[in-house]
Amino acid sequence: MVGGLGVTGRAITAALTARGHEVVVLDDDPESVANIAEGFEVELLDSKSETQIRDVISEATSVVPSPGIPRHHQLHVLADRAGVPVLSELDLAAYFDDRPRLAITGTNGKTTVTELAARMLRTSDMRAAAVGNTEIPFISAIDDSAKNEIFVIEASSFALDRTRLFRAEAAAWLNLAPDHLDWHGSFDAYAAAKSKIWKHQGKNDFSIAPYDDQTIRPWMEDLEGQIVTFGLGAGDVHCTESELLAHGDSIVAVSDMPLSRPHDRLNACAAAALALSVGASAHAIAQVLSDFEGLAHRTEYVGKVRDLRFFNDSKATTPHATIAALTGFDNAVLIVGGRNKGLDLSDLQELAPGLAGVVTIGESSPMLAEVFDGLVPSVAADSMEDAVIQAVRFAKTSGADVVLSPACASFDWYSNYIERGDHFKSVIERLNSEGDIA
Repeated sequence: MVGGLGVTGRAITAALTARGHEVVVLDDDPESVANIAEGFEVELLDSKSETQIRDVISEATSVVPSPGIPRHHQLHVLADRAGVPVLSELDLAAYFDDRPRLAITGTNGKTTVTELAARMLRTSDMRAAAVGNTEIPFISAIDDSAKNEIFVIEASSFALDRTRLFRAEAAAWLNLAPDHLDWHGSFDAYAAAKSKIWKHQGKNDFSIAPYDDQTIRPWMEDLEGQIVTFGLGAGDVHCTESELLAHGDSIVAVSDMPLSRPHDRLNACAAAALALSVGASAHAIAQVLSDFEGLAHRTEYVGKVRDLRFFNDSKATTPHATIAALTGFDNAVLIVGGRNKGLDLSDLQELAPGLAGVVTIGESSPMLAEVFDGLVPSVAADSMEDAVIQAVRFAKTSGADVVLSPACASFDWYSNYIERGDHFKSVIERLNSEGDIA
């Protein structure tokens, strides 16, 4: 049984049917995916119907839900009650393919570290693909990327939550802060899901962890893998203010790295630790870090209008991510807000000393106004255009950079963080073309 026919569900269904397995698909909105199911020639049922699930689950050998289906969904609940194994898409791909794997999880930085590590391997003449919680599900990549010899997998907490088989030769857990509590139910459950990235490793594998991170340390007590740490100033792979070092050897000067804010250096260290664990060359790592200018929507430099600089960090959907990004700015105007994911937004108060102003947007505007009340001048905006106009007013009097770093999900105004970031960039581009920021 496959749960859901979204991007990952379709990839799972394609992989199973191609290998001759009989598949039944359950989806919360079966009418909207009926044509897709028909194309696969599979039976389609309504996963909101307990009766329909019960009718087929007793004959199922396993259930493979899409990562977006939470554990409290009745598909999980009824499968567990019936004693039917629930597998992750990562399990399925690992069962079908035995090529080496690197894996990355964490509250923030996953995509950047995944891309960096893949580039480091390719620059070392290894055929590597960045897959997983990206545009390419792992289960698709094992068939579409036959030429690749190693996979670098971005592993979300959703994908890791029900893993039973998945193992990576080197696996990095980057950081841990509250996120997706509405999906997991609690912070402990969220952390437990993340910890599964190391669960099936053996003594010849590498468990890569932040140096002296007290939030992750409790999950490291019984690791079978060889622990490799990364950090700022300390760790097996670490960055000083002047250079990145790995096991005592200098790899690259920080001055040669286009991105060198604290979180950039941590990402670089984690990626280097992963790449070195499977034989990447120090020269290749240095070359990648010297060339890397970042990914879209992650503290992305948008441009300058008159003397003001604008940055798009729309991917920051938690306070932890926004705090990490703003740490690299001495003086900023923050555009923040959206749909809160049940997180404590008051953590953002630590940013107050470096902020010249705050513009709040979306559903969380009233809550954020309270967070910054008495600490930083703030104003609410009713659109992205209005937010930029208000931010410019703060910035013109202070010379601050304008940073969109929402600390919240985008689903109140936008369909995803990409659409939100693209809208912000389009507003800046229009300002730049008009040359007017009055």
